[in-house]
Amino acid sequence: MLKTILTIVISVTAFGILFYFYVKKILKKRLDFLLKNSKKK
Repeated sequence: MLKTILTIVISVTAFGILFYFYVKKILKKRLDFLLKNSKKK
């Protein structure tokens, strides 16, 4: 039982970290894009 819980926790944590970096990368691209557009105006 404990092994199953640990497996779930570890996989969820790994997925969360990957998702966090993915979102961070997208947000950074969007921020750079918005900053470039605001400087042109």
